[in-house]
Amino acid sequence: MKRTLMVGLSAAVLSSSMVPMFADAHSSSHTTRNIKKVEFLSMDAPTKIDQMVKTYTEAKVKVTYTNGKSEVKPLNYNQLFLSQDKIVENKGEMIAAGTPIDAKGNPIIDRSVPDKPEAFVSDAPDSNSLLEVHGKKYMVSHFEYDSIDNAGNEVKGLPASMTLTEVTQDKKTGKLAVKKASKIDFENVNGLWTPCNGSTTPWGTHLGSEEYEPDARAFESDKTSAAYKEVNAFAERYFGTTEKANPYFYGFTPEISVDRKGKATAVKHYSTGRFSHEMMQILPDQKTAIFGDDGNNTMMFMYVADKKRDFSKGTLYAAKFKQTRATEGGAGDLEWIKLGHASDKEVKRLIDKGTKFSDIFETADAPTPGFKAVKTAASKKVEYLKLKPGKEKEAAFLESRRYGALLGATSEFNKMEGITVNEQDKKAYIALSYVSGSTEKQEGAVQDDIQLEKRESGATFEIDLGRAKGIDSRYVPTNMQALVIGEDLKKPDAYGNTANPDLVANPDNLAYSATSDTLFIGEDSSLHTNNFVWAYNLKTKKLSRILSVPVGAEATGLRSLDHVGGYSYLLSNYQHPGESLTDKQITAVDPKALEQAMKDGIGIQKTGGVGYLSGLPSGHKSYTHR
Repeated sequence: MKRTLMVGLSAAVLSSSMVPMFADAHSSSHTTRNIKKVEFLSMDAPTKIDQMVKTYTEAKVKVTYTNGKSEVKPLNYNQLFLSQDKIVENKGEMIAAGTPIDAKGNPIIDRSVPDKPEAFVSDAPDSNSLLEVHGKKYMVSHFEYDSIDNAGNEVKGLPASMTLTEVTQDKKTGKLAVKKASKIDFENVNGLWTPCNGSTTPWGTHLGSEEYEPDARAFESDKTSAAYKEVNAFAERYFGTTEKANPYFYGFTPEISVDRKGKATAVKHYSTGRFSHEMMQILPDQKTAIFGDDGNNTMMFMYVADKKRDFSKGTLYAAKFKQTRATEGGAGDLEWIKLGHASDKEVKRLIDKGTKFSDIFETADAPTPGFKAVKTAASKKVEYLKLKPGKEKEAAFLESRRYGALLGATSEFNKMEGITVNEQDKKAYIALSYVSGSTEKQEGAVQDDIQLEKRESGATFEIDLGRAKGIDSRYVPTNMQALVIGEDLKKPDAYGNTANPDLVANPDNLAYSATSDTLFIGEDSSLHTNNFVWAYNLKTKKLSRILSVPVGAEATGLRSLDHVGGYSYLLSNYQHPGESLTDKQITAVDPKALEQAMKDGIGIQKTGGVGYLSGLPSGHKSYTHR
């Protein structure tokens, strides 16, 4: 049975779930109209050096109205700021937007060049949320890491940061501009670890992430391990001492709220579990959430809160994947295993009393009666574990992936990245950036639930949401199937691409627009020399390239805003421009000239950009369920 409805306004938050009132951003005319369909007209991939080193769009959008009229308008990319731009007021001085700060609010200093100490500046802006608080607009932006220090070394154990930027909107053109900015304080939650993707809640807050949680087992048992070194480096830089180095401080979901005075407050939701939080996506009932778990041998998690809009207490689940198709990206049914129920306060007490890995599990070095073999992202090796008596809560919320594997949940997902939700069709979408490694058939594997055909270019999956026995939610993921897939190339093309440049490669950020019935996909691909943002029409299945970011950069920060003061936007960032440029087999242009052009422009891994696409349609959409 088909049901037609009009998409309506949600005033609480500027997000993709908000009501579309239609207009074209950066146009003086924003008359509200009823929209019949929206079509994005694709741009070509960059072919010249001057195109390859910049962020730009040549795409257009065609809007057809219910009165039969249509119009075609260009999209425009607008840069708000670079991470190196000194827009942040901090203790009476102006500092760069991407500057990490310590527990006392001071910039963290890069001393890798002894006679030239200066503040670190991240080249990796990631997730954005645009929030409206008492008539003012604020953007929360992640700064995930700093790629290299001033001496050219890879940076490890550097505290991360978020920036709160108040933006203004020109009522006649829709243009957004920076008014002022500040750093968000994370001292009360022991700092911020690698914030990757994120989401905006329907009640007007920002949900961040802490990706690649440090391995608590290695931290405790091996002082030469990366986990031990990085957690101690983090503590030294953030607290000024290693006495507070604790891996269980990190790997959770921060929630950021902004008050009427423009002050941001951060809390961490410890009861949502500890793993490589790519992001947390709230589902339409406002009490169920699903998560991306980034890395190899990862797990799909779901959380059902006790109360709507309150994710401080609830039940955590992990998925069992039951494969139904191996080809064309793959498909499978999902069953859910309960890990436990807790509140943030309960889990924080476990952390604060000094719980260690060895308090939770017994370990063996080889197959041993009473121990179960598991392979998870927490360790590169197969582990033989046995839960200690009475430690179920510690295991569920501090070692969620290991405990899930002990209970039979599937720990074979690979690079689970962005998530977005389509409320009208009761669907969610999740990116598996690489369908390879742990998602392939593994000879001698301890589990091997997932045995998909290898596809290095990855796939975006559609998830059906419904009911499941024993779970108090109407939005439980019940199955998933590949929707948008890439195509690997056997050898590089003239631009160094090893995946088809006219298809999505390694999807990462996702955003859904109800107004245009479109799934936006941002790439994080080493298989494409330039990464792109794509528009995929869920009705027509048409794929359109709508943005190109600088060579080597990743497209991040996607957020579809269907209505902001009469205009629509697609927030879109880029990070680590120029990364791995010298590894590319490029013959179409002079690779040395390309490298020099990057250095002469924004530099190589020096800064990232925060911005948005304008020109998107904004108006009432008549929506028919498929």
